[in-house]
Amino acid sequence: MKVNVGLVQMSCVADVETNIQKAIQKTREAAEKGANIVCLQELFTSLYFCDVEDPNNFNLAEAIPGPTTERFQDLARELGIVIIASLFEKRAKGLYHNTTAVIDADGSYLGKYRKMHIPDDPGYYEKYYFTPGDLGYKVWDTKFGKLGVLICWDQWYPEAARITSLMGAEILFYPTAIGWDTTEKSEIINKEQYDAWQTIQRSHAVANGVHVVSVNRVGREADQQFWGGSFVANPHGRLLYLASHDKEEVHVQEIDSEVTEYYRTTWPYFRDRRIDSYQPITKRYIDEG
Repeated sequence: MKVNVGLVQMSCVADVETNIQKAIQKTREAAEKGANIVCLQELFTSLYFCDVEDPNNFNLAEAIPGPTTERFQDLARELGIVIIASLFEKRAKGLYHNTTAVIDADGSYLGKYRKMHIPDDPGYYEKYYFTPGDLGYKVWDTKFGKLGVLICWDQWYPEAARITSLMGAEILFYPTAIGWDTTEKSEIINKEQYDAWQTIQRSHAVANGVHVVSVNRVGREADQQFWGGSFVANPHGRLLYLASHDKEEVHVQEIDSEVTEYYRTTWPYFRDRRIDSYQPITKRYIDEG
């Protein structure tokens, strides 16, 4: 099945409504270019607030489904496209998640994925805000194919990509917010960090025989220079599209999910998996403790 996937790489400001209007406008732009599926970046309605631990930022959260989900449901219905929308979920008082809503082309809300792996690093204090996901890994059967969604820090974990692929995902989507620390002066370290980020996701495409779509934000926020660099990789990890590091971009990429059959029969990793030997992977560390 051939589908056109839209990637929206954009910068954000402090005003939530401005960000939502920009995301809507750029989603429309992607649809005008022929997109069947549009993926927005992680937490696109606000600045990346996890650079500080501030209780006032919990006011940015909302129910899912909720007001923003409903606006994008209306948009999906109008445009006849699937929308992948990453939002800050308020589940209950004192209980919040980093969550992505998936909306089908008829505007129906298909469900949500709650980010499983939560980082806590300088500039990325997500454990203060987000409870780890408890819905497990998810795949949605949409009008335009079977889609798997993971979120940012999940992208460093091959287990997450593997499980989602084994559930039947034809394309893996990664809404993301990651960048360079502006106090880091080493160009080598900066290049290594971006290259590692891209390489690990391309490796998920290779190991699982699927296309990978990674959508990152761009622009300076506090001490983070979000590096953009959104991309699409085919099942051998070849880049079909690569965005700039410093510009907002709306790109539509044709993906043929039927080529998965070719890659998986030519390089049959799923056939040769030794599932009888993988039990140790469920341990934190393989030692006597």
